[in-house]
Amino acid sequence: MKIAFLTDPLTQFKTYKDSTYAMMVEAGKRGYAIYAFGPEDMALESGKVIANISRITLTGDSQDWFRLSEPESLALSAFDAVLQRKDPPFDMEYIYATYLLELAEQQGARVFNKPAAIRNHNEKLSIAQFSQFTAPTLVTRDEQRIRGFHKEHQDIILKPLDGMGGTGIFRIREDGMNLGSVIETLTVNGSRTIMVQRYIPEIVHGDKRILLIGGKVVPFALARIPQNGEVRGNLAAGGLGVAQELSVRDLEIAQTLAPELYQRGLLLVGLDVIGRNLTEVNVTSPTCFQEITQQKGFNVAGMFIDALETAIAA
Repeated sequence: MKIAFLTDPLTQFKTYKDSTYAMMVEAGKRGYAIYAFGPEDMALESGKVIANISRITLTGDSQDWFRLSEPESLALSAFDAVLQRKDPPFDMEYIYATYLLELAEQQGARVFNKPAAIRNHNEKLSIAQFSQFTAPTLVTRDEQRIRGFHKEHQDIILKPLDGMGGTGIFRIREDGMNLGSVIETLTVNGSRTIMVQRYIPEIVHGDKRILLIGGKVVPFALARIPQNGEVRGNLAAGGLGVAQELSVRDLEIAQTLAPELYQRGLLLVGLDVIGRNLTEVNVTSPTCFQEITQQKGFNVAGMFIDALETAIAA
């Protein structure tokens, strides 16, 4: 099997924690040929979606970890699977890439997650489709609505709809200090829509990442616990990752969403759950494979490649 990874530059990988790297290693162990390219390498030429793609040889060295062949201009349909693993920002270039990938699908490429499904599931807004599991939430650019939400709930979180890794998240407490400034900053003076949620105190126990693979639930979550007075548990914001078994509520949320999201073309999903509340549905490039594997011995990458093999054979 030939697997092409659409991803960020390989030189930026932190191999001790990168989930895409874990996927590559697992695929390599099974004897599959692995390749890599970036969005900038794609083109639509003479009606065909092609890319300058290099084959990867893994060295086994965690630092100097790969060798690349000279890139070849190849049709994406020449691969058994194309894995979309490009991190946000989810900007117009990201969307253009999904359009090209969707055209490639029409030409026979097998793309995971499906590009249309990625476009259709904003990682913040998608929780509104499962409101039975969410805390009180407001999506707006209107200052008065936000102020009214704060007046009702007193302690709130404000965040952009296109952020990742905890960037741009603010907490405003009962006194409302800096609320106006935060609204102006995040909405860019009313020109950008944001999300506002009631603060969930259980964040002190961690923002849990629950992985759904091939419509099934990984039996362990990674609780990302805020450190040093932070309100954000994201690992990129300095959170401490602690793998743990899923709670009854975690399972209720995950088992409800897993088959539905898989049917929509999402092979891999990362749910974020704080306390009893679903806060995000991550579909672009969900992570936390290695932390769960290292702490609990559960081969998440193995489960993923198993699911990929099943999807390709279907």
